[in-house]
Amino acid sequence: MAHALAAFFDDTAEAEIRTLWRRLDDAGVPSLGARPGGHRPHVTLAAAGGIPAAARQALRAELRLLSIPDLWLHTLGTFPGEDRILLLGAVVDTELLAVHSAVHDALAGKVAHPSAYYFPGAWIPHCTLAQGITDDQLAAGFRALQPPEPVRAGVSEIAIVDTRTGDAETVLTR
Repeated sequence: MAHALAAFFDDTAEAEIRTLWRRLDDAGVPSLGARPGGHRPHVTLAAAGGIPAAARQALRAELRLLSIPDLWLHTLGTFPGEDRILLLGAVVDTELLAVHSAVHDALAGKVAHPSAYYFPGAWIPHCTLAQGITDDQLAAGFRALQPPEPVRAGVSEIAIVDTRTGDAETVLTR
């Protein structure tokens, strides 16, 4: 994907996720925090091959009307498949689903090659902690982070991120 719509966290939540990343690194599990490029903790709301200017304008207008809820990152988990990912899943509630649905309504028909993984009904809201790790590293990551403490993540910014360069364009600040 070339563009992702990311919800970035307030300073307190970002610091808590960075602490989890350090715990993983200390346990020999390469976290996203260890990657070059200044990766920021976030939850991705949508992804597409491209989010053009008209879609960005519609998104800005829609986001101004919405009340963006805090996220409760609570569940330590992984996805099935070959690419091992360790994640902290968000508690799904009606407020979060309403915002997610409104975002996709604003983007519908305006983006190139939307990713079905992020569509309403398929989306699993999460903050990635480690990605592309081995089975042994995944197990070590679970051990290092047990028991998971809930992270209350206020959304401080929503931005469109170029997934190739890391460049971000803010579409909402709180």
